[in-house]
Amino acid sequence: MSSTKELNIVVLGASWAGLGATHYIMKHVLPTLPTRNGEKYHVYLVSPSSDFFFRVASPRAVASSQLMPHSKFFFPIEPGLKQYDSSKLTFLIGAATAWDTTARTITVKSSADGQEQSLPYHALIVATGTRAPSPLFSLQHGGSEETKNALKAAEERLKTAKSVFVGGGGPVGVETAGEIGEALNGSPGWFASGPPKNQKVVITVSTDKAKILPVLRPALAEKAERFLARVGVTVKKNARVESTEVNKDGTTNVTLSTGEVLTVDVYIPATGVTPNTEFVPKNLLNERGYIQTNSTTLRVDEAGPRVFALGDVGNYTRGGIMDLDSSTPVVMTNLSRDLHAFAEAGGEKLDAKPKGPDREYKPNLKETQLVPIGQSKGVGSIFGWKLPSIFVWLIKGREYFTNMGPPLVDGSKWKKESSWKAKEV
Repeated sequence: MSSTKELNIVVLGASWAGLGATHYIMKHVLPTLPTRNGEKYHVYLVSPSSDFFFRVASPRAVASSQLMPHSKFFFPIEPGLKQYDSSKLTFLIGAATAWDTTARTITVKSSADGQEQSLPYHALIVATGTRAPSPLFSLQHGGSEETKNALKAAEERLKTAKSVFVGGGGPVGVETAGEIGEALNGSPGWFASGPPKNQKVVITVSTDKAKILPVLRPALAEKAERFLARVGVTVKKNARVESTEVNKDGTTNVTLSTGEVLTVDVYIPATGVTPNTEFVPKNLLNERGYIQTNSTTLRVDEAGPRVFALGDVGNYTRGGIMDLDSSTPVVMTNLSRDLHAFAEAGGEKLDAKPKGPDREYKPNLKETQLVPIGQSKGVGSIFGWKLPSIFVWLIKGREYFTNMGPPLVDGSKWKKESSWKAKEV
């Protein structure tokens, strides 16, 4: 190895997975790496947005900026990175547009001027996540302004709406319908069981399945329907949204798979997500566009050494922020092991492998999902244990986990290293 050689650790994406990984690397991985062979490590965090968007809070934000102001779920990323040595960390505001696994480079297009640069990597973590069909629920391909503007526009339209249609019966669709229902039709009485007596807005949520909330057991889905009914929301089952058409007066025609066509004042799509993998070589993707990931080590084995997928972009996970508490330490431990193995081999063996067993990811396959419905109710289960409505409200419904945003952005969430002791094989 030459007297000095810069080895780049590149993290793509600055949402839950990528931002958490970057803080963890700077706090617990980088300080332990040997430099006796002249290694100089540098971390690059790449994101098309300068803001972290806490998308979990979107359903309430759509309904009311008073209940969920932007300051609670949009956070600038850069201030949290200033605690680190700038000679060891660079935040690039841009998007990955190409990935050459042979040359081991990522092409990054600047969000500011559109210029492209080729960024070589020694290690790579792909944490680009997924995007929703609407900017209401996720950043799309750029900064946060599109989402901020979409939220403002939706709130304005809802103020005068008489009919609202939410396409999608998963947690985002159900939460959004419930929040809009309570915001526009009012809070139901404590013992209310049916639709509001003075319902102002007709709200519909549809699903292409036989029940809403497919992850949860039927009894919880039925309970969710009852809670939705209390705030004026009707559920249409086995009714997929086939197409939509915006009319000149601003209303939308929604055509369902049943053949029914509804004309509504506001249509909100909440029908699944798409992985942000357009830049990823096709041979690394599964049939749904997610990165094929080693299900235990979370490496992307086909992409070469020291490459990992973290978060929703990988095919190893059912998704969600709770899973990252398990998967982030696995990636960080195995990344550190790989980097140390390369250094211990004198820096000359590209695919040097660490000794001993890797840290392994163990997914939680038990029923786990929390779904607030309106401002005081909800359904959910954690590790297979059904939770009373009041607990769903206490855990998630009060603030939609927004108190978890600042610790992630400033790095204090990963202040302590996740301990792990390798088991003998």
